[in-house]
This record gives sequence, structure tokens and C-alpha cells, in this order.
Amino acid sequence: MSNDILQRLTETLEARKQASPESSYVAKLFSKGEDAILKKVGEEATEVILAAKGGDSSHLVYETADLWFHCMVLLAKHGLSADDVLNELARREGLSGIAEKESRSKD
Repeated sequence: MSNDILQRLTETLEARKQASPESSYVAKLFSKGEDAILKKVGEEATEVILAAKGGDSSHLVYETADLWFHCMVLLAKHGLSADDVLNELARREGLSGIAEKESRSKD
């Protein structure tokens, strides 16, 4: 189920790139440019932190969904998708966090 939702969302975001800014929230975000998208990602990240500190798990899930959504908008802006992130997570699977971090510092 989750992959289906990510795929549908990816397709919707791609379609919104060409849409009129008056037609949707995402089209408006795309039309405002990357700085507007980055601002939303930052705002949503802050809201996730506040929700986590508040202790209400349903609010944390809600805010995390907002953050993921806006991260997907940012990815789409750069021609990327959730699949790119999932592939990176799959690459890291089974690696210790320490080993993965060390591999980045050698680049």
C-alpha cells in the first residue's frame, strides 16, 4: 500500500509542475520557486519537533506526513522522487550507521 501511495503522489506532483498556480497548492509552490519550498520544509520540520515534544502521537504522525509531503515536493523540484530515497535507504540497509558515515567521509 505505501508504495502505491508514494507512486500516486509522485505522479500528482509531476502533473502539478505544469499546472496553473491558481489550480493547486503544489502548483503555486512550484511557481514560487525553490526558496518557498525550502521554507515549507523547514516549517514542517519544526512542527514535527514540536509535535514530538508535545507527546501526542497522532499529532506527530500528522505533522510527519506534512513534512514528508513537502520533502517530496522538493524532490520533485529537483527531478527526484521517493524511489530515489527508498533506493538510498535500501543501499544503506544492513550497514552500521558508523560504517555508512565513514564511507561518506572518504568521498
